[in-house]
Amino acid sequence: MDFGEYNMRNTSGNRVKVFFFIITLSRSRYKYLWFIDSYFTSLLAIEAHEKAFAYIRGVPMEIVYDQDKVFMVSENGGDLILTDTFRAYTREQSFDLYFCRKSDPESKGKVENVVRYVKRNFLYNRTFHTIETLNDEALGWLGRTANALPHGVTKKEPFSEYIIEEPYLTPYKPCFPKQAVPDLYAVRKDNSISYKGNFYSLPLGTYRGKGSRVGLQVEAGELIISQPEDKTEICRHTIPVGMGQKIKKTDHSRDKTGSIDERIAKAARLFTQEEMAISWMELLRKEKPRYIRDQLDMVQKAIEGVDPKKVDLTLQYCLEKSICSASDFKAILDLQDTGTKQEPGTVIMNPLSGKMPENALIRPEKSNIGEYEDIVNNKKAETNN
Repeated sequence: MDFGEYNMRNTSGNRVKVFFFIITLSRSRYKYLWFIDSYFTSLLAIEAHEKAFAYIRGVPMEIVYDQDKVFMVSENGGDLILTDTFRAYTREQSFDLYFCRKSDPESKGKVENVVRYVKRNFLYNRTFHTIETLNDEALGWLGRTANALPHGVTKKEPFSEYIIEEPYLTPYKPCFPKQAVPDLYAVRKDNSISYKGNFYSLPLGTYRGKGSRVGLQVEAGELIISQPEDKTEICRHTIPVGMGQKIKKTDHSRDKTGSIDERIAKAARLFTQEEMAISWMELLRKEKPRYIRDQLDMVQKAIEGVDPKKVDLTLQYCLEKSICSASDFKAILDLQDTGTKQEPGTVIMNPLSGKMPENALIRPEKSNIGEYEDIVNNKKAETNN
C-alpha cells in the first residue's frame, strides 16, 4: 500500500489538494483507491485499510509499507516501533507487516507505479466537486479501467486474476479500534495554545470568546489539534525539543474566510473609486496569486484613517504605472504625509504631484577636456626629457 497527494482544480478554478490511499494485490494487481481532503492520521489510515479489505473481500497475509510516520515511530535498528493506534489495530486484524528500507524502490515499486498511474490516468485534468463525488468517480474508474483492462506488465485483467486469488485471502471481519478521546485545551486570545511549556499557533478565528477549546493528541512526534465536537483536524505541529518556544505557521495569521473574489470586493468598498480599486487588485492577484490574501490585508491596514483623497491619488498612480505591490502602495501613500515630517534641509519629491524642486533641475558644471589634455601632454614631455 502507499499514500499519494495531488493538486486539483475545483469548479471555480481554485487549487484543491486531495490525499489518497492505494492498495494493490501483488499477484493479480487488483487495486483499491480512497480519497480524503486532509492529511492521513493513524486512525484515517486504519479506516482506509478497513475500506480496502471490505472492497477486496479479504485480508492479505502480508502488507508492504513505506516507513511512514502514521504507522511507525522508529525503525530502531530493525526493532520496529509502531504508533500505539496502529499497533493495537494490527493485533485485532492479524496480518504480517513488512516495512521497506529507505531508498529501496525495488521493495514497493509495484504500488508506487500505481500511484503514478492514478495521477496520470484518473486524476489528470479531472475537476474536483466534492470528496464524496471524487470517491464515487474513483470506484467507477476502478471497475471499468484500473481493474478491468489488461495490466501493462502481466498482460492479464486484474479482476480475472483476482477471482483466482480471492480464496487465498483471509476472510474479512470488520474491526474498528476505539478512537482515543483527545484532551481539551483552552484557546488563548491570540489564537494559540500552551502545551508543556511551548506555545503553538492556531488559524485566525479559532478563538471565539471565553471558553473556546480544542482537542489535542500526540502522535509520532506531532501535536494534532482538532475540533472538540467532531474531532475534525484543525492543524498539526512538530513538537520541538526544549521549552519556552513559540511554534507558529505563517498561514495561521491569514484571514481565510471567504473566497478571493469576496475579499477583493470587501477591500474595494473601502475606496471611494471602487471599480478602479477592483481593477488594481486584480493586477495584484495576477502578479502575486499565492500571496493575494496577505497583499489585501496590507492594503487595508495601509489606508486605515488616511485621507480618502490621498488614497485615491495613490490608487490612480499605481494603476497607471502598473505597480503591483501592496508594500509599494503603502510607501507611495506614506509620501503624501512627509510634508509635516521632513527634517530641516531635506527635500521630499512627491511622485504624484508631477512637480520637482528647482534645485533638482540645476545642471552640474562640466570640466573642460582641454585641461586633461594639457596634463597628459606635460607628463609625456617630462618623460621624454
